[in-house]
Amino acid sequence: QVQLVESGGGLVQAGGSLRLSCACAASGRTFSRYSMGWFRQAPGKDREFVAVIKWSDSYTYYADSVKGRFTISRDNAKNTVYLQMNSLKPEDTAVYYCAARASLVGLQEPRLYDYWGQGNVVTVSS
Repeated sequence: QVQLVESGGGLVQAGGSLRLSCACAASGRTFSRYSMGWFRQAPGKDREFVAVIKWSDSYTYYADSVKGRFTISRDNAKNTVYLQMNSLKPEDTAVYYCAARASLVGLQEPRLYDYWGQGNVVTVSS
């Protein structure tokens, strides 16, 4: 069983930065053995992939829309994954979710993730 608790969202002006955190409480399989993803969902749109960090080698992968602006990282000692968001744009406005998957494949597909955080609102004003 895994519980994910997110923090760090809020309101920021375009061009600004925010850092999202996702703290994980896991029983059985340890946090370090989960690939961790960030997804977002804007009003009226489907949930979309943002970034992922694999558990095996910390390899990272990003959606084209955030590449070069967002950075995903993890601290296994703190059971936490982060999403540093820089140069934010109004189109980044969404509810952001962290998710855990006990696999190294299918990491861009939200339907395949096993556990989800509660969601955190990020609003970027123009």
